[in-house]
Amino acid sequence: MSKKKKKQQQNVEAVYHKKLIKRRKPNRSVWGDIFLYLFLLLVAVVMVFPIVYAVSSALKPLDELFKFPPRIFPQNPTTDNFSDLFVTMGKSWVTFSRYLFNTVFITFVGTLGHLIVASMGAFVLAKYDFPGGAGFFKLVTVAMMFTGYVTQIPNYLILNALGWIDTYWAIIIPAFASPMGLFLMKQFMEGLPTSLIEAAKIDGANEWKVFAGIVMPNVKPAWMTLIIFSVQGLWNNKAATFIYSEAKKTLVYAMQQIQSGGIARTGQGAAVLVVLMVVPIAIFIFSESQILETMASSGLKD
Repeated sequence: MSKKKKKQQQNVEAVYHKKLIKRRKPNRSVWGDIFLYLFLLLVAVVMVFPIVYAVSSALKPLDELFKFPPRIFPQNPTTDNFSDLFVTMGKSWVTFSRYLFNTVFITFVGTLGHLIVASMGAFVLAKYDFPGGAGFFKLVTVAMMFTGYVTQIPNYLILNALGWIDTYWAIIIPAFASPMGLFLMKQFMEGLPTSLIEAAKIDGANEWKVFAGIVMPNVKPAWMTLIIFSVQGLWNNKAATFIYSEAKKTLVYAMQQIQSGGIARTGQGAAVLVVLMVVPIAIFIFSESQILETMASSGLKD
């Protein structure tokens, strides 16, 4: 964009920020505010309780895990469950670092590919009219009705014909084509002002510059949300149906094998839950802050 249009856009954003920062007089009574805050506090406690209980259980010694009635917080907190977990993993002929690498590689490549494919496809569907576009989007919408259990057999037959069974690509490639991401990005891109794209083209920007420099920064809440869903799905994927080699299995699969080791491994099982939920929760917290920041600093309309 030209310097003049950039300055105009900055002025619009500055005015929007001032209106956003300006406090409005609430229409509720004092008791209404108190009730609202108490309700929100109750909801927050209910939502955070499972996480607190999981962490507390992982820090309990074995005897406290079997106490009845159970206590929320440990009386004698210890990290023995975590040390025992890593000792058990260290005795496996496939190292913990290998399981971790498999999971991180699948999650990173699958999420990145899904983001690129869904964003590019959504941009074309949202901002271009071409024959069959509406029908294709209806097909994507219908595909969202089918769960992974329904499509598992067709997926296996296709991946087997391609020779991708027992490889990372058996999990990564299907993740690229998840209809949820395409639907989410397309619906969000439709709200992007077409005039903004046309102004960039008038200034000489090609399709790639429009997509990477104009569209993607303005739909940041959508692709950050997409990242949350994709990371959660791939990080927690056992991949047991498509990957058979132990050296290629994911961390979730290895952890669940330890978790099913019986009563003696109850403490390690509690530690497994904490280890598995750390990354999705961290991604969610980081992405949530970015979404709120983006929604507060944008809002262009035709």
